[in-house]
Amino acid sequence: MKTIIEPFRIKSVEPIRMTTRAERQQLIRDAQYNLFALDADDVLIDLLTDSGTGAMSAEQWAAIMRGDESYAGSPSFHRFRDAVQTLAPFKHVIPTHQGRAAEAILFAIFGGPGRMIPSNTHFDTTRGNIEASGATATDLVIDEGHDPASLHPFKGNMDIARLDAYLSEHGDAVPCVMLTITNNAGGGQPVSLENIRAVAATARAHGKPFFIDGCRFAENAWFIKSREPGQHDRPIPEIVRDCFREADGMTMSAKKDAFGNIGGWLAVNDDDLAEEARAHLIRTEGFPTYGGLAGRDLDALAQGLAEIVDEDYLHYRMRSNEYIIERLDALGVPVVKPAGGHAVFIDARAWLDHILPTEYPGQALAVALYELAGVRSCEIGTVMFGRQPDGSEQPAVMDLVRLAFPRRTYTQSHADYIIETFEELAAMKDELTGFRIAWEPRLMRHFTCRFERLG
Repeated sequence: MKTIIEPFRIKSVEPIRMTTRAERQQLIRDAQYNLFALDADDVLIDLLTDSGTGAMSAEQWAAIMRGDESYAGSPSFHRFRDAVQTLAPFKHVIPTHQGRAAEAILFAIFGGPGRMIPSNTHFDTTRGNIEASGATATDLVIDEGHDPASLHPFKGNMDIARLDAYLSEHGDAVPCVMLTITNNAGGGQPVSLENIRAVAATARAHGKPFFIDGCRFAENAWFIKSREPGQHDRPIPEIVRDCFREADGMTMSAKKDAFGNIGGWLAVNDDDLAEEARAHLIRTEGFPTYGGLAGRDLDALAQGLAEIVDEDYLHYRMRSNEYIIERLDALGVPVVKPAGGHAVFIDARAWLDHILPTEYPGQALAVALYELAGVRSCEIGTVMFGRQPDGSEQPAVMDLVRLAFPRRTYTQSHADYIIETFEELAAMKDELTGFRIAWEPRLMRHFTCRFERLG
C-alpha cells in the first residue's frame, strides 16, 4: 500500500482547548513573544520539542507498575542497564534525570577555561554546558550542512579534514571529540556510519576520547539503513550497535529515542572516568543505580528502548516528516531537505528575506504560526545561537524554525492542518515584522528572553 498508516492504535486521548486567533494574539503578547513562556493549555499543536513529549505504549505503562523504588541496587536499574547495553555496549551506564545532566557531568570533568571541544554541531544545552565551564564549543559540520536546499544524504557529517586540522592545531586544549546523531541544530540531518568511523579513527589518531550525543540514535540508524550503500539489508539494532562500538562513551537524553517522558544517561568504557562521573552524580543527581530517576522511569525506558528500533515505527515516523516537507515544498515554502528524522525545519531567513537576521526572522515566523493557528514551534537560529561567549552578537549560520513532532502523539489530520496553516501564511508573510530582544539571561537566552515586536 502507498499509504503509511500509524503502526499503533489510540487507547487514551487528551482534549485540546480550541482557542481563537484573538486570544492567541493576546496570550503571546502577554508572554512577551517567547513561546517557551506560553501555558501548554493555550497551544493547539505543540511542536516546541520532541523531548519527553511522546506517548508511552501500553507495555511501558505496564513496566511502570514493575518499577522498584529501592534507593540502591534496584532491579529496575538492572533492567535499564541491560536494555542500554543491548544497543550501546558500553561498560559503565550511569543514569541521569535527563540528557543535559549527563552533559553537565561530562563537561564538569572535560571542560574548563582554555579547553576546546569540537562536534558536528553542538546543540543548545551541550553548548551551554561547555561554555558554562569556560570551554569553547566548535562546530565542524560539512559545508552541505549549512545549505538547507542541499540534497546530500548525510548533511550531519563531521568535516574530517577540518577535524584533523583542528586537533593538530589545538592538540592539548582538546579533551574529547563529540558527535551529535542526528544533527539537531543542522536540521535533524543524519550522520553516516562511514563518517562515524572516520571521526572515531581521527580522534584515536590524536589520542582523544570520542563521545556520541546519541539522543536520536534510532532515527539516525534508519537513515543509515535507507541511504548508505551496503546497509540496506541490515537490522536496525545491529546498525545502532556498530555506531556506538566506535565511541568511547555517549550522552543521552532518553526523552527522545527511548520513548521516555524523563531520563537520560552517561555511558563510558573508561573505569577511572566512570568513577569520577559517579562522584559527580552522587553529589548532584542521586545514587548511581537511580541517578535522579524513579525506578518506574527506569523500567519505562528499558521497554522504550526495545520499541524504538521497530522498523515499522521508524518507517512511519520518517514518512510523516517527508509528507509534510513534500507538501510545503510544493507550496514554495523553503524547507531543509532532505527530510530529517524528528522535525520539519523551515528556512525562515530565505522565506522572510525582508527581515534581517539580527531582527530574528525565525522568531517572527514562530510567533506568526502560533497567532494564526495555535502551533507552537521553536526558533533554531540567531536567537538561539547568535550571542557569542564574549557577549557580542552575530547572525547564526542559518535561521530555521523547527517543528519537532512528539512520538506517537499527533495524526494525519494534524499534519494537514499544519500544511494549511502555511498556505495561509504564504499570503501574509511579507507583512510580518521582526523582533528585538528586550531582556536576556547570560546563557541559553532563548528559553527565557523577552521580545519586543518591531514596526
